[in-house]
Amino acid sequence: MPAATAPTELKAPMADHVTETVDVIAAFHKAHADGASPLQKAMDAMTDRLGRPILVAGVILAIAAWISGTLALGEDVDQPLFTWLELAATVFALLVALLILVTQRRQDQLSERRAQLTLELAIVADRKTAKLIALMEEFRRDHPDLADRDDAESREMAKPTDAETVLAAIDERSAKSGEAKA
Repeated sequence: MPAATAPTELKAPMADHVTETVDVIAAFHKAHADGASPLQKAMDAMTDRLGRPILVAGVILAIAAWISGTLALGEDVDQPLFTWLELAATVFALLVALLILVTQRRQDQLSERRAQLTLELAIVADRKTAKLIALMEEFRRDHPDLADRDDAESREMAKPTDAETVLAAIDERSAKSGEAKA
């Protein structure tokens, strides 16, 4: 996880609802960070340190020094010191790959939670919008100064989207496009 940065000074005060939203998102991320085991936190910190450009330079310099030192000793390329270098590089690569996998898995969990939250908020927003349209239509029908007319589009928009129907349509289209590719 990236290191926390110092808060920047805001140029204008934020509206209360924006501040509340920022606080909710910060709490969401804090809960994810707090849910990590000490071992996971150590691996995240190690991956963070390994992911810096200075490490690449350090590894290149260490390999160059090893090779130079070995050649200065008069060793041939097929001697044990080069075999040990190869083994050290392989073990290091394996450990880095495993650290990346562990860290990525944890980040994927956070991404999945974000996606689930976004989906749920979109569904709630759709229902709220449908309710607002229904209320506006009801207001238009009930208001004596407004002409009462039938608006089929508003009537349709006043119905919340049925997520299961949309998913079924997506699956159906995906299946048809898969058949077309085959």
